[in-house]
Amino acid sequence: MRYCLALDLKDDPQLIAAYEEYHQSVWPEIIDSIKSSGIIALEIYRVANRLFMIMETNAHFSFEQKAMQDAKNEIVQQWEKTMWEYQQALPIAKPGEKWMLMEKIFTL
Repeated sequence: MRYCLALDLKDDPQLIAAYEEYHQSVWPEIIDSIKSSGIIALEIYRVANRLFMIMETNAHFSFEQKAMQDAKNEIVQQWEKTMWEYQQALPIAKPGEKWMLMEKIFTL
């Protein structure tokens, strides 16, 4: 399965640069958490302060299961807390919502 998600960064060049720097050397525990959840490939793109994530997953992947695993993982919680210093929810997000699933509207 392929999922596409969006999130914003705080619109500050220094914060954006720091966020990108973190993603040049993602903590190994975060990589392990991503892979063990059934995510096969993951890419993040940026334009201005908008982020776009593409995830390729196996058939067993579930957002609910990933959220439960993440809630129990102290390192993942620390990473998420750190990333939230740079991220901001999309204007349409509900309270506590970060990455928002995008709807595919066209295929060629």
